[in-house]
Amino acid sequence: CVSVAVIRAKAVSAKEVDSGNDIYGNPIKRIQYEIKQIKMFKGPDQDIEFIYTAPSTAVCGRLLDTGGKKEYLIAGKSEGNGKMHITLCDLVSTWDSLSPTQKKSLNQRYQMGCECKISRCLSIPCFVSSSDECLWTDWAMEKNNVDGRQAKHYACIKRSDGSCAWYRGMAPPKQEFLDIEDP
Repeated sequence: CVSVAVIRAKAVSAKEVDSGNDIYGNPIKRIQYEIKQIKMFKGPDQDIEFIYTAPSTAVCGRLLDTGGKKEYLIAGKSEGNGKMHITLCDLVSTWDSLSPTQKKSLNQRYQMGCECKISRCLSIPCFVSSSDECLWTDWAMEKNNVDGRQAKHYACIKRSDGSCAWYRGMAPPKQEFLDIEDP
């Protein structure tokens, strides 16, 4: 069973490994990163020890710095047994590049948004289809920016009536907000 994992980690080493054969019998290569997991925000009960990816960006692989100096926020697919797989489509960000709001939201608010859906708005106008959605407009409003104002400074949080809304800032949400006050 494949599930999503979100972790903070350092890559300490990398090596190329065989991963079976393709339909023509040619060996499939993957990069195996040995990692040191710092924190798991979402995922299996077991720590992630290895991250696998394709051997180059040309085939959707993600390159990580090894040596254990750079910390990453990584979202990918948990394969079980302490293994995770990432592609170019998965979120991989250096921890230092995250805004204070993003770090605080991950550390303290992540669970408050687990039942919310974030819908990407590709062009204006766009609308949410249900009350448990937050509309992510960075892409449309800031020229295809996936790391814009909403992504850096807002968190999508569930309120007491089951609806979800963007909440801005470093301070904890006010009780009135959670009890349905416009954010």
